[in-house]
Amino acid sequence: MLLLAVTAVLACWCAARALEWAWWRPRRLGAALRSQGLRGRAYRPLAGDEPLNARLNREARSRALPLRCHDIAPRAMPLLHQLIRDNGEMFISWFGPVPRVTITKPDLVHKVLSNKFGHFEKFMFSHVLKMLHNGVSSQEGEKWAKHRRIINPAFHLEKLKRMLPAFAACCTELVDGWESMATRDDETIEVDVWSEMQRLAGDVISRAAFGSSYLEGRKIFELQGEQAKLTVLVLNKIYFPGYLSLPTRTNRRRKQIAAEVERILKGLIAKREEDLRSGQGTSDDLLGLLLESNMAHRRGGGGGLMTDEVIGECKLFYFAGTETTSSLLTWTMVLLCMHPEWQHRAREEVLQVLGSSSSSTPDYDCLNRLRTVSMVLYEVLRLYPPITAIHRRTYKPMEVDGIRYPAGVMLTIPVLCIHHDKDVWGADVHEFRPERFADGISKATASGSGNTPAPFFPFGGGPRVCIGQNFALLEAKMGLAMILRRFSLELSPAYKHAPLPIGMLQPQHGAQIKLRRLH
Repeated sequence: MLLLAVTAVLACWCAARALEWAWWRPRRLGAALRSQGLRGRAYRPLAGDEPLNARLNREARSRALPLRCHDIAPRAMPLLHQLIRDNGEMFISWFGPVPRVTITKPDLVHKVLSNKFGHFEKFMFSHVLKMLHNGVSSQEGEKWAKHRRIINPAFHLEKLKRMLPAFAACCTELVDGWESMATRDDETIEVDVWSEMQRLAGDVISRAAFGSSYLEGRKIFELQGEQAKLTVLVLNKIYFPGYLSLPTRTNRRRKQIAAEVERILKGLIAKREEDLRSGQGTSDDLLGLLLESNMAHRRGGGGGLMTDEVIGECKLFYFAGTETTSSLLTWTMVLLCMHPEWQHRAREEVLQVLGSSSSSTPDYDCLNRLRTVSMVLYEVLRLYPPITAIHRRTYKPMEVDGIRYPAGVMLTIPVLCIHHDKDVWGADVHEFRPERFADGISKATASGSGNTPAPFFPFGGGPRVCIGQNFALLEAKMGLAMILRRFSLELSPAYKHAPLPIGMLQPQHGAQIKLRRLH
């Protein structure tokens, strides 16, 4: 009888917790938001708007866009695009039982990203993020500040300049490999630049992060790539507490990968720390710079990162250094094929600044003088941002612009939709016009006053802006310059214009491009 009583009490407690999570709390939060004038979707128990989102995604992704069509939001994020059209600048939708307030007003977006009120934290599906890394982007509060202080020196511009030879070596291997595929000088070859740019970015970050331990770095990033694919499978399911502990095939494999990556990294870190203590180590790569800064913080009494935290930052290198750059370079090459006049202008600048000799390696000063190339990259980042949305969460009640948000509300910033807002960028918002960035980012919008920050968020914004953005832009400039100097680009008839956000914005069916060697 006692056992039955305990079982009954436990069952009632579990049922109450489930009802609180799936019904009472969502209804309470939704009512608090609606009472302040916010409108939007009504809550549907447990699944929220995910069934509608899945249906709209299937419909949108069943067909490609016309070539040179850059109005990609209806295909890439159809639910948010539809809700913005129906509800305006702010509205409520539901990510499962979590209320999601989408905001598109630039001034409010800047306030949220600046974390001015100290009540926002990143909402990155924390139940899944731990499968990938526990690096600085997943930390909050003082722990985030500590990680950021220790990592910052590795990404100072002067340190990044030391890595340019590694960038150049990887780019040279890429274009040399393409040239070797042609049996005649005038032969055109066809490659899927999406997979090629992923390989290039993986090679660059492997060399830049691990230096002489390049092969171990390649193995780590191959495993992290597989882990990312498994994460996408989890994100496509409705999450419920305890799901990640179930012995499914996906969960077993992700745990195997995590254990293998940690084993390799612990060995690398131990060896590099010993070399640094004995004065034999080098700090010209990201791992060396990170360990050097970490040891300096320990000696200074500020405390350093534990080995597991260093491992988390190394895992983050893959996503910070691979996915963003491969997406940017792929879409840049695709758009230069669609707009050959800009391909010609960018190539003329590259040849003028760098010369036509393939043996000369661009240095930082040369890359810094590529103004047209910079304009092209910024316009690609506007039209095809790698991250299509940024998420934050209120961890305690807060008020901003007259709206009081309870704790536990998800705030979504649809970067892609803001970058395609006619009220911000003008009537030509869906056109590829790199000249809009001729006077810099602050004057690129329709108003172009430069007095307020432009709503341009390809790398996030505020204090949590991506720490690797300079790394990504330098790598993209290097790669694009060396490709344009040796090849002309043309879209293959096999190419289908189908942008798809799976993690980063990527081409759903690849990016097939025909390359012709320049004489």
